[in-house]
Amino acid sequence: MTSKSKILLGVLGAAAAGVVIGLLVAPEKGSNIRKKIKKTAGEWADNLTHLFVQGKDEAGELVEKVKQGKSAAEDKVNKIKESLS
Repeated sequence: MTSKSKILLGVLGAAAAGVVIGLLVAPEKGSNIRKKIKKTAGEWADNLTHLFVQGKDEAGELVEKVKQGKSAAEDKVNKIKESLS
């Protein structure tokens, strides 16, 4: 896990803890707070799932570009080798 990933997870964890603490100290009924926590957690889970899928798709695209670049570089190397032969 990279340091950027660790920082991002730390920030998300701190934000989640802040939201939960804020809801728990709010002057509302417990049932309302639990509903808000459940709703907020569901929304965050959906957002994180979307971000994960988006990141996975972008990583796949990046891998494909790297493969294409590698193939192009190999072609150029082979052409240079042929011209030197």
